Amino acid sequence: MFTGLIEEVGTILQVERGGRFRLLVQADRVLEGVAPGDSIAVSGPCLTVEEVRGDGFFASLLPETAERTTLGRARQGTRVNLERPLRPGDRLGGHFVAGHVDGIAKAAAVRDRGETRLVELLCPEGLERYLVDRGSVALDGVSLTVVEPSGRHFSVALIGATLGATTLGGLRPGDRVNMEADLLAKHIERLLAARGASAESGGLLEWLAEAELQR
Repeated sequence: MFTGLIEEVGTILQVERGGRFRLLVQADRVLEGVAPGDSIAVSGPCLTVEEVRGDGFFASLLPETAERTTLGRARQGTRVNLERPLRPGDRLGGHFVAGHVDGIAKAAAVRDRGETRLVELLCPEGLERYLVDRGSVALDGVSLTVVEPSGRHFSVALIGATLGATTLGGLRPGDRVNMEADLLAKHIERLLAARGASAESGGLLEWLAEAELQR
C-alpha cells in the first residue's frame, strides 16, 4: 500500500527485453532499507525489487503490467516517480494507493494558472464512474484531487511542489500517464453491487458525494 506522495524521481538506466522484461532503475532515497523481495511503486505500478546495486535496483514487469501501463514503452533515460510502501504508523498524507494501475489516461490540455498548472485528461473508458469532484485519483503514482469531472474528461491541479518533485511537471498534451482509480470507490462499488445497487445508475457517485459533504 502506498500514499501517492513521491519520494524521489529516478531514471531508467537499462531496459532488458527477451526472456523477460526487466528494468534497471536509478534511485537514491528509496533504496534506504530496501532488500530483494521488497516493493517500490514506479510511476504507479508496484514492482518487486529483484536486485539492489549501488545506484539503483532491478525489477521485472509481468506481461499484463507491460501491456496495461506506460512502463511497457519505457526507454533508457525515462524519468519515473518512486515511492516505498506505507509502513505501520506512517502519516497518510495522500490517499490509499494500491499500486495496481487500472489504465492509461491521456493529457488533453495543459494550462498554467499563476503558480499552479491545470491539466485536463481523458480517462480510459469504464473508469469515469470512479471520478468524483474533489475525490482522489493517482496519476503516475501521484496522489491528486479530481476537478470538474465530466464523462471521461476530468482535470487535476498541480501545485509548485508537485511540479518540481514529480515527473508531472513535464506533462504535455498528448502524453500518457498511468491511472489508478480511488481504491475506496472500487470497494464501495463492489459492496453496492452485492446489495443489488446499480453503480451505473449513479448510486455510487451519489453515495460518494454525500460522504464528501459530510467530511
